[in-house]
Amino acid sequence: MTDAPTSLLEQIQARFGDAILSAREALGQYTIEIALDRVLEVCKALRDEKAFKFQQLIDLCGVDYLSYGQDEWETESVTDQGFSRGVLGEGPGRFAWDNRPRPEGIPNRFAAVVQLLSIENNMRLRVRYFAPDDGLPVVPSVTELWGSANWFEREAFDLFGIVFEGHPDLRRILTDYGFIGHPFRKDFPLIGNVEVRYDPDKGRVVYEPVSIEPRVGVPRVVREDSRYLQAQNEAAQKAN
Repeated sequence: MTDAPTSLLEQIQARFGDAILSAREALGQYTIEIALDRVLEVCKALRDEKAFKFQQLIDLCGVDYLSYGQDEWETESVTDQGFSRGVLGEGPGRFAWDNRPRPEGIPNRFAAVVQLLSIENNMRLRVRYFAPDDGLPVVPSVTELWGSANWFEREAFDLFGIVFEGHPDLRRILTDYGFIGHPFRKDFPLIGNVEVRYDPDKGRVVYEPVSIEPRVGVPRVVREDSRYLQAQNEAAQKAN
């Protein structure tokens, strides 16, 4: 006779079996990944069954895993390459699409991530499910289970282009009317595609192609600096 599952992840894996593609704990956070065709089934049980009772959806967001875990910057130490570290980097937006960076261990590019709370059992759970098609990412809507998902799913649709099948009113919520593209995608240009200005001759706001040149700012480098040490020593001497 085997021991009964004790931890939340053990209970979930025992209850749902192969519907759970992965389950892990990191930094005190429980995370499970659900097979796409089982999302509504599993989420309904997580909401209703006494062992779980995740009756509150705290947050839902989209994630773009393009180039996930890859860094074009040298930020832990000083180098002699200067500004070219950023300009010559191959980060999102500056690569040929056929040679786009693909993260290891991530099955698809787009995912929806849900944060759940069980007040009754004093537990939190992070739920993730991937869209199988990177070109047209589609995942099921959970609005029928948690009404609070409505605007969150609209936001993920607007910013990432993730389509939530079954959503009652899926349309943009943050970007302007007629906006083209999804600004939180990794390959969306940081300067955007268009700019707006008021045209006094036409008497209205007009849209034009963006006129500024793309550039990459050099991030701050965390490093030891004698000036800061001197200031700390002086402050300590005054305190004494």
